Amino acid sequence: MLKNYFITSWRNFRRNKIFSFINVLGLAIGISAALVIFLIVHYDFSFDKFENGGDRIYRVVTEMKSAGNPLSLEGVPSPLPDAVKKEVSGLEETVGFQQYNGLPKVSIPINNGQKPAVYKNQFDIIYADNHYFKIIPYQWLSGSPLTALTEPHKVVLTEQRARTYFPNKNIADIIGKQIIYDDSIKLTVSGIVKNLTENTDFKFKEFASISTIYDGGLEGLKGNYAWGEWGSINGASQLFIKLAAGSSVQNIESQLQTLLKKYNKDANRDNRNTTVFRLQPLDDLHFNNAYGNFNGQVAHKPTLYALLIVAVFLLLLGCINFINLSTAQASKRAKEIGIRKTMGSSRKGIVLQFLNETFFITLIATILSILITPLLLKVFSDFIPKDLHLDLWHQPYLIIFLIGLVIVVSLLSGFYPAMVLSRYNPALVLKNQAWAGTSRTRKAMLRKSLTIFQFFIAQVFVMATLVTVKQIHYVLNKDMGFKKDAIIFVWMPFNWSNFSKLDNNRSILMNKLESLPGIQMISLGSSAPSSSNSSSNLLTFKDGKKEIQTDARVKYGDTNFLSLYHIKLMAGRNVQPSDTTKEWIVNETYMHQLGFQNPGEILNKQINGFPVVAVMADFNQESLHAPVKPLAFSANTQNSYVLHIALSAQNDEGTSWETTIGKIKIAYKAIYPQEDFNYEFFDESIAKYYKSEEDISRLLKWATGLAIFISCMGLLGLVIFTTNLRTKEIGVRKVLGASVSQIVSILSKDFVSLVLIAFVIAMPLAWWAMHTWLENFAYRTTKNWWVFLLSGAFMMVIALITLSIQTIRAANANPVESLRNE
Repeated sequence: MLKNYFITSWRNFRRNKIFSFINVLGLAIGISAALVIFLIVHYDFSFDKFENGGDRIYRVVTEMKSAGNPLSLEGVPSPLPDAVKKEVSGLEETVGFQQYNGLPKVSIPINNGQKPAVYKNQFDIIYADNHYFKIIPYQWLSGSPLTALTEPHKVVLTEQRARTYFPNKNIADIIGKQIIYDDSIKLTVSGIVKNLTENTDFKFKEFASISTIYDGGLEGLKGNYAWGEWGSINGASQLFIKLAAGSSVQNIESQLQTLLKKYNKDANRDNRNTTVFRLQPLDDLHFNNAYGNFNGQVAHKPTLYALLIVAVFLLLLGCINFINLSTAQASKRAKEIGIRKTMGSSRKGIVLQFLNETFFITLIATILSILITPLLLKVFSDFIPKDLHLDLWHQPYLIIFLIGLVIVVSLLSGFYPAMVLSRYNPALVLKNQAWAGTSRTRKAMLRKSLTIFQFFIAQVFVMATLVTVKQIHYVLNKDMGFKKDAIIFVWMPFNWSNFSKLDNNRSILMNKLESLPGIQMISLGSSAPSSSNSSSNLLTFKDGKKEIQTDARVKYGDTNFLSLYHIKLMAGRNVQPSDTTKEWIVNETYMHQLGFQNPGEILNKQINGFPVVAVMADFNQESLHAPVKPLAFSANTQNSYVLHIALSAQNDEGTSWETTIGKIKIAYKAIYPQEDFNYEFFDESIAKYYKSEEDISRLLKWATGLAIFISCMGLLGLVIFTTNLRTKEIGVRKVLGASVSQIVSILSKDFVSLVLIAFVIAMPLAWWAMHTWLENFAYRTTKNWWVFLLSGAFMMVIALITLSIQTIRAANANPVESLRNE
């Protein structure tokens, strides 16, 4: 029996090639979209599920208010971990570690007198102790987790990093070898662990003993990591805890506040200046952008849920498309069903036959989707994480997902057509009167409802895409308060283990570059006006008896910095040359926060003991997601390690910038022959802020195109169904003198109304969804009425083109053919 079902399914598939192709294509698109989205969502929700007792592991984070402004910090004061170990009860493990500041140069001494092997810009390095390996389980290849980091100047490597530094040595022979960081921190390898294969945000590859900072005889490290300072909170200082069984989050947070009150009495001076320690669950680490993580990939749960909704909608559209096309062919299958029933087939048998045909088509569509998916992963490679891939042999959960998907889609797509087709009366269908006495000749309400749903989804996607593109265009072109075109910045060498050390070569390089004809202006400073690498300080304003402490962003630069970026001064003068902080320029927001309305009023007032010499106009220091923050600027070239270079206008051939950058590189390498030359265009760095929005826009365009394509196929199916039912009516109308345009108008009228109904339903929902999404931006485009009207008009044109494919053909048909049997 099962064999006969498949033989019949194959014959029907071959007999109706066009409809079968459309059905397979529609379902394949929906299934491949669902498969790609499933891979993305499963990947992000699988992070850090391998830790023992992960539901009891938390990161301690800091919530602050500075002059009433809230601030979320992922770090804690460096003394907190030791105080927690000694004074907080109810914990199973306490793990404090420090992320290595900067990207160090790593040197590997070679015993035979050769120059050491040098590895520049290494990353994923932390200072930790043995407790770290109690919450993040590693397989040890050499060394002991109990003793590897108990002494200063020790380091544990992952196997990958060990193979990089010591490519020709056995694992056991690497123990005892020396590694030198930034020419000053000498560590001995004491252990090697296997690389983590699970998805995790803990991507660290080198683990130096944390006692090297405070007990290693390197005083510069203590200052670099603000060791022992309760009033300093740095994102590099991390604290993870594992609650003991039965311990509560509220109890631990209460004890942490008691510690803060004991060791930092100024942390909570009043309601506008507060500090609170909170516990962030481990499973929130991958999703909370307020605190970030160590992987650099913070997933957005609402986006993931939206992706799931998109997948469900595309699958539903494919299923609806299948239903419409299957029922459109009902008249062709009616006699077959009548004969089957006459020959003794039961309704159950016919239902199973049609479900089997659906399963057969779904199976072909699934196989096709598996072939399509790798191509989609390539198309969206910059949107999808690099280590995300399709590998059925090593991802058994995918096989389970696909089996479930085939079953669900087969039932969703096949059940309704099977029930409709199996219901026919054999006596009527054999007389060509399958629909006699029924009310389904023109109404087909369910099929019309399904078509409305298809175009409703398609129009929501179109509206969302237009608003997203409009917002991205807005943020990329909005005046942010500074010049951003034709500016590059070049990173200078910077010694993070002793950041107070001046590099005189910077001045030599700047003098060389100033003579280059393609450079308009050059400045030495810290980060650009708008940068993700921001620095905040607790600044104290004094005006007689009045004292206000606020957390403010701080930027440094020479006297050219503000001019190069066209940042306007509202009052006062530019800073004078200095290698240390001696005076301040504040922005309007900071001025207002300190209680001044007129820029002239704050001049010569004191911040941290130095006078305010000017007020600069506000500019956006981050993306347009965030409002302008309080900012202070100082001429402190000691803390400046970025060359900001304004290029002259590009020539007509578009080659002058490339030539100038080449000359800059030659000058740079002449001064720093051992260093890599790295530069970036300022406007490109700003565009990176909106990569996630660009990715969403690309995904929406993709989903919109698929939704429109599937919806139009569904509409085509309904048109075919209706014109087949009204063949004789069309013939009679033509005999009575109706023109082709009149018949096309009559046939199209109902379908146009379906698209209009879908538009009316889609517009308020799309408006609400886009309003909610735009709330994520502090600065946003307007939601113009024409955006929604344009999407409706676009869908109407697409629908009319689809309708014309069949309606014009039906209107042009010879009426003799349709009336022959009458």
